[in-house]
Amino acid sequence: MTTSETTTTDTLRRILDYSSRADPYPLYAELRRTPVARQEDGSWVVSTYRELADILHNPHLSSDVRNLAHPMPSAEGTTTPAFINMDPPDHDRLRRMAMRHFGPPHTPDLVTGLEPALAETVGTLIDGFEGSERIDIVDDLAYPFPVTVICRLLGVPREDEPRFSLWVNDIINAIDYDPRTDPKEKVEDGIRARGELRQYLGGLLEQRHGRPGDDLLSRLANDDGPDGRMTDEEIISTANLLLIAGHETTVNLITNGMLTLLRHPEVLQRLRDEPDLVVPLVEELLRYEPPVHIIPWRAAYSDITVGDAVIPKGSQIMLMLASGSRDPDRFAEPDRFDPDRRDNQHLGFGSGIHLCFGGPLARREAQIALVELVRRLERPRLVDDPPPYRRSPVLRGPVHLLVEQGG
Repeated sequence: MTTSETTTTDTLRRILDYSSRADPYPLYAELRRTPVARQEDGSWVVSTYRELADILHNPHLSSDVRNLAHPMPSAEGTTTPAFINMDPPDHDRLRRMAMRHFGPPHTPDLVTGLEPALAETVGTLIDGFEGSERIDIVDDLAYPFPVTVICRLLGVPREDEPRFSLWVNDIINAIDYDPRTDPKEKVEDGIRARGELRQYLGGLLEQRHGRPGDDLLSRLANDDGPDGRMTDEEIISTANLLLIAGHETTVNLITNGMLTLLRHPEVLQRLRDEPDLVVPLVEELLRYEPPVHIIPWRAAYSDITVGDAVIPKGSQIMLMLASGSRDPDRFAEPDRFDPDRRDNQHLGFGSGIHLCFGGPLARREAQIALVELVRRLERPRLVDDPPPYRRSPVLRGPVHLLVEQGG
């Protein structure tokens, strides 16, 4: 065991420890001293922008747990995995089939077509703040907003939304499960909710076969594109991916965004005066306070050369995306929040073949939510800084963000 391995392993432990959740960025700077670092357990950590960009586009990087020398159990059990956990050609086929109904060139107006509904949903939620001196950005807006959107997108009947929301809540809570402090019921509730949600989606899907409609489940169930048609299991796994990954990204992006604006009142006021600023501002948020900090594992299915290191076949690789987006060798003054930043090719939604396919929707949800919050909240100010954070170092964001207004 080398001194370098001991040092980077200790730094990584501190990053993963909850005590660092409010501000892991100084520790990322320590980690970047060794861009590609072998850990004591034989795994590898990549933390600098150039090396992350290289490996994310390396065809020898695998997302399939079976390519690890010591495979870990799939989080999805025996069910068909989502395509994010597959490699080409299966990944490419399923992603193409999903994207036919989720964006250009086949469905170019999906996100723009949702904009009136997005604005209406945000407006209704903010209407609920009326008369409240204290609000929780997470519970009162950032959490319920994407659930409502995904229900509309998938074609979930409005009367089923409360039940759907409960399942989502249990699933998301289970992601932050800590066996040292949380009751085992937390993870059990998440497993139960996953099963019930899959069964529910399967029932909706069965109703869609032979009955084309505008919702995503209908489109997937009745599509006969160049790649054929997804199986029901593949459709359900894709819907689950959209639900969980999209929801988590949006909640953290909105919450981290509002926290950052409240810490930078001059930018908040500028956004109030210049609503169009929100487009580059959200891109800077994705770099500066991203919703996803770490890709906790990838596998090398042959030896991979990254920078000056050779990562052996079968090795587990951890990708520190948030560290790469604060790399001073790529971004000038990386620790400064600058919505006017040029050439902002951040890693907030990853890169390469697994670039977040729900990114355009998450961006627009965050843009609409932040503009309306800034426009309608009266003299907002933080109650706690730093706020309490969720336990996850991977999907990093406040569990609550209390804001006082008026007064």
